[in-house]
Amino acid sequence: MEKSERQSLYAEVTARVIAELEQGRLPWVQPWDAAACGCAMPANAVTGRRYSGINVLILWAAVIEGRYASQRWLTYRQAQKAGGNVRKGERGTTVCYADRFTPRIEAERARDEDREARQRAFLKRFTVFNVAQCEGLPERLTELPELPAEEDILPDVQTLIEASGADFRIGGGEAYYSPGGDYVAVPPQAAFGEPINWYRTALHELGHWTGHATRLDRDQRGRFGSADYAREELVAEMASAFACASLAIRPTVRHADYIASWLKVLRDDERAIFRAASAASKAADYLLAFAPEGEA
Repeated sequence: MEKSERQSLYAEVTARVIAELEQGRLPWVQPWDAAACGCAMPANAVTGRRYSGINVLILWAAVIEGRYASQRWLTYRQAQKAGGNVRKGERGTTVCYADRFTPRIEAERARDEDREARQRAFLKRFTVFNVAQCEGLPERLTELPELPAEEDILPDVQTLIEASGADFRIGGGEAYYSPGGDYVAVPPQAAFGEPINWYRTALHELGHWTGHATRLDRDQRGRFGSADYAREELVAEMASAFACASLAIRPTVRHADYIASWLKVLRDDERAIFRAASAASKAADYLLAFAPEGEA
């Protein structure tokens, strides 16, 4: 993708997120009550691979807008190869794939100069369609998964918390993660109106916990009110949302009072939401590795 096209994609997605935040809506906390499908992570219908990073926000928004009953997506070619096709007149959703590569000439120069080769970033955009926009697909690609009941989910989240090995302290009146002490503090469950909200809060604070230098090593030195602090809070918010959705828990707003800070970060850097969503996916994956097998 040419540099101008990459910049266009960054600007386009960032503008969309900013518009949502300006309306007081958080793209990672969609109005699932109005959706035709339950809250889950979007995945490729053919490969089963879950989308990550910014693509989660893009596809969640598309599911809500299109009122689709499924979180499964595929490309035009995949639909054809599976024996079906995209219905005439349907519009696809643009997602992207970001990575880095080493140009051949740069690799050769690096060898000659006895140094590390410099990599170049690339961003590729492609179009996907929800299975609800297709016809003729085999049932295995369109069948809707049965989501577990809330009472069946909570024991799995408790198992995840215990398996993480985090220094998890219950008590007091505030929920927070201490970077210096490397521990999570959460009030007792009795302080929460519904048990599920205690677990949502726990996953948010564990999202911060993943950023410690001994784990994913994110910059957590920002003071309250700073741009760095807002960025880390943005990562934890989305990490919690991604982890919740992976466990069939509807995400909720944890810190809506940070919206003004997030808007400033996004307006100052059109790549910030991409970086935050990528870091959030890594954080969620780190946590979900502790979930009971087959639950995440």
